[in-house]
Amino acid sequence: MATATIRDVARTAAVSVASASRALNGHPSVTPATRTRVLEAADALNYVPHLGARSLSTRRSNTIGVVLPDLFGEFFSEIIRGIDYAAHRRGLQLLLSNMHGSAQETAAALRAMRGRVDGLLVMSPQLDADFLAHNLPKGLPAVVLNGRIEGARHASIAIDNQAGAHAAVAHLVEQGCKRIAHLSGPKGNADADERARGFRDAVATMLGDHDPIVLAGDFSEEAGIAAGTALAGRDVDGIFSANDIMAIGCMAALTEAGRMIPGDIAMVGFDDVPIARYVTPALSTMRVHIAQLGESALERLVATIEADEPPEATAEFLMPELVVRASSARTGTVTSTKGPHDRTQGRVV
Repeated sequence: MATATIRDVARTAAVSVASASRALNGHPSVTPATRTRVLEAADALNYVPHLGARSLSTRRSNTIGVVLPDLFGEFFSEIIRGIDYAAHRRGLQLLLSNMHGSAQETAAALRAMRGRVDGLLVMSPQLDADFLAHNLPKGLPAVVLNGRIEGARHASIAIDNQAGAHAAVAHLVEQGCKRIAHLSGPKGNADADERARGFRDAVATMLGDHDPIVLAGDFSEEAGIAAGTALAGRDVDGIFSANDIMAIGCMAALTEAGRMIPGDIAMVGFDDVPIARYVTPALSTMRVHIAQLGESALERLVATIEADEPPEATAEFLMPELVVRASSARTGTVTSTKGPHDRTQGRVV
């Protein structure tokens, strides 16, 4: 059977070749109805773009697509650093794209990778399996980062957010905290929702608190400052923040308001971005080996690309490590970490 061409797709969808090409590459000028018609025609014909066809034989593009929710901030820069390190070691190039949040832009970013890359890494804290199945280029090897995708057809690597939140609360309780608040990430973000769920379960189990203070944030420093201002006069002696950047903003606002950290309020963040160890006081946090997460995802994707048969779509979960620094160390002495990247005092639990 002859391989379908873009002309076949255009003929089946009753559009011009140029329109078919724009639809397949996620161009914003294409109407949703036309894009849907072209994609359905491509699926029905098992169409593979020219570069993708070469990739399936002996000549690959040697390019990996990376689609992230954002390209700004220390978390994403660390993810990219890990991916780039592993790609450079293998002589691969990266093609980066930003989802920008909306479902339409996310779909366009995913489809724009069609025929241009050998495999795709996509961070998907807000996407479900149906969305990915409909929008990921058919037959393209992919690994999902940081997404618990039920029924997914692709391998995934995610952080065990609930277990990490539970460990953060347990540490604050060990430090004598009895009224612990949570600064959450944006609602609908899977990471934020799981950390909030882990927090609620932990304070209910350990402190009997079934109605804890939870302030909504958006992972930004500004949200942390607003939360610190709001909590400065509240009866709170511990705070678990859903990420480090909000925790740092929150500590700054609390200090400005005259609250002592950790004497009055102990603070724990999440992620262990590089700046966390340099602020004053140094921030206790749940360490996610962010760069390693990106590196592992790239290696797993390459293994999938090179496999003779598509491997099983398994999910891997990474447990964060508690790093105790000055922001929460009320009891005992904080000892020096052995890790080469942690130059301040702290200990990994």
